Amino acid sequence: MNRIAASDYHDLVHAEEPRLSPDDERVAFVRRTPAGDASYTASVYTVPVGGDEATQFTAGDGVDSQPRWSPGGDRLAFASTRGAGDREQLWLVPTDGGEARRLTSVVGGVDDLEWSPDGSRLCFSQRVTSEDREADRDRAVDPDYERAAPDPRVIDRMIYRAGTEYFDGRRRHVYVLDVAEALSRDPEDELDGDAITRLTGDGPADARVDYVSPTWGDGETVYYAAKAAAAGEEPDDTLTYDLYEHETESDEVETFAQTTGWLESGSIDATADGRVAVEFTPEDRTSMRQTEIRVHDRDTGEVRTPTEPLDRTVGHRCAFEWAPDGETLYFTTPDEGSRVCWSVPGDASEEPTRVYGDGVTIEDFSVGANAVAYVYSEWDHPGDVFVTTRGGNEVHRLTRVNDDYLGDRPVRRPEEVWFEVDDGREEADDGSDGESIQGWLLTPPEFDADASPGERYPLVLEIHGGPHAHWTTAGTMWHEFQTLAARGYVVFWCNPRGSTGYGEDRATAIEADWGEVTLTDVLAGVETVCEREFVDEDEVFVTGGSFGGFMTAWAVARSDRFEAAVAQRGVYDLTGFYGSSDAFKLVEDDFGATPWTDPEFLWNQSPAAGVADVDAPTLVMHADRDYRTPANTAELFVRGLQKHGVDTRLVRYPREGHELSRSGEPAHVVDRLERIARWFDGYSAHRDAPPALERERGAGLSSGGEDDRDEA
Repeated sequence: MNRIAASDYHDLVHAEEPRLSPDDERVAFVRRTPAGDASYTASVYTVPVGGDEATQFTAGDGVDSQPRWSPGGDRLAFASTRGAGDREQLWLVPTDGGEARRLTSVVGGVDDLEWSPDGSRLCFSQRVTSEDREADRDRAVDPDYERAAPDPRVIDRMIYRAGTEYFDGRRRHVYVLDVAEALSRDPEDELDGDAITRLTGDGPADARVDYVSPTWGDGETVYYAAKAAAAGEEPDDTLTYDLYEHETESDEVETFAQTTGWLESGSIDATADGRVAVEFTPEDRTSMRQTEIRVHDRDTGEVRTPTEPLDRTVGHRCAFEWAPDGETLYFTTPDEGSRVCWSVPGDASEEPTRVYGDGVTIEDFSVGANAVAYVYSEWDHPGDVFVTTRGGNEVHRLTRVNDDYLGDRPVRRPEEVWFEVDDGREEADDGSDGESIQGWLLTPPEFDADASPGERYPLVLEIHGGPHAHWTTAGTMWHEFQTLAARGYVVFWCNPRGSTGYGEDRATAIEADWGEVTLTDVLAGVETVCEREFVDEDEVFVTGGSFGGFMTAWAVARSDRFEAAVAQRGVYDLTGFYGSSDAFKLVEDDFGATPWTDPEFLWNQSPAAGVADVDAPTLVMHADRDYRTPANTAELFVRGLQKHGVDTRLVRYPREGHELSRSGEPAHVVDRLERIARWFDGYSAHRDAPPALERERGAGLSSGGEDDRDEA
């Protein structure tokens, strides 16, 4: 059999965005695959709920996304970049056969697609400048139009970039498209935008805020949110949002409530009778607190929190939506080593009930009248479409998108490992004096304790990002964990204090102390698994990304346990991070400090402060357009390693952002994995390989040759 390898990423299929048809008969989903080294292709597929092969539903150059069935099920709307450069436009295709037709040509692309309940209109959002609106480019623009980059770039906003791009004066606004009017145009004619109505953008504060998460209530009402900043205040410096009710017929707008948190696409969902479900996170220490769902009843004015009895968060890659009957909310949360689905009556008359999810990672879901469709991954596959009853009683797998790939590759099942850490508290009622931490151990595919009792393997510790996130046995790390195991490493990962999925007290346990609390936990896990005879306790390596990068650097500065390290897209100086990131509130909330109030404290809580104590060879990897954890703090950390004689190298990936490991250019995803393994190989007695610094550039990498522009 073939071993799983980093380069296999080119062969992996990703199933995404499942959507049940109104009659519960079919599921539409996006099938995304790498297309060469630099891009992906993605098309909409459909699969019958009753069983049968999935079939391709959309075809064309570009990337398709956001499939949305019309309420009558006779049409499917989707977004696509086909024929429109990088801008996603709205397309419509009959579900009984026929050609897809483009209905928009807007300058900002389309996002947040949603049908009105009567199927006559679609709402969407896009990010545009005031100049775009004045020139009507937000309703129609020549497909070849390209916005000139500012020169010089003049910045007035506090948060002026995110993802991989600068905003350059663009704000997110909400629009409605009349489907019948758009279809009445001759398909050969140039789109004029007359079928598009602006819902936001004409108010006095509209140049200062972004309108997010639009959703239909009844056929005439759209709800959305925007930062609640008074005149003279900076919207980017608050986490408070106004909630709006917009009557499309009269164009009347009312602000009816406020919420706090990190609102984005999918943070609001409404019923036809005016019950609006909204994410809410307490204002105090927001970044550490659990996100709830609040339901605002527009008729009675009552506000309920149906998720309150559940000590889990509806945050960090989770989602929620109303069932078609408008009575029940479905939502996902992390729950120990899984991401699971729950249901709860919207009136909070009962406590949440688990629907499905033990041992899986639910990526997305869609609720129908009698069924729920999911995309989820497990230890033995990276993701497929499944369907279950509304109560979760029967589960059927509808796709096997990677069966050909997995057919001749051994996949090991991780072993669940629980271990105790001393958290310094007095003995609890149950007699314990510490915390129980959940982790997993993955062995190489050839491992057989009985056949080779003396065989020993080096250990790789993987530390998750967040810090308030969690890991499972699947999800986006499936390929990385399996690749390292196939290279002959035992891989260990866990959910230390600070992780979500174990209650709010566990998530807030690292307040004002990311490093030492987390290091205590992961080192306890390392010592636990090093008791296994097949683990070489003298060869332990460490890696992680984002907060995991922070912890990798912290670990090698404050422990001599690791032979080598790879720190990825990390935060190495909290002050530099605070001044350059779009997530600076994380410092204010988690540490209760700013660089002006507690500069010495923030420095002492930064990995870079301990660089003089690092001995372990440390590779640092970063992306040039990472505006969540900008590269300036990585540069500081590497400079410190160099000044103190530590074996190090900085690898920077052009065009990439913080999501490199999950959705970067395929060649970069592969290169990153190969460099991690190559770095560890060079410091392992189990490998016949010199350190990467002593090898020719490109040796051991699929990309082959390199030049000085790629690696510093």
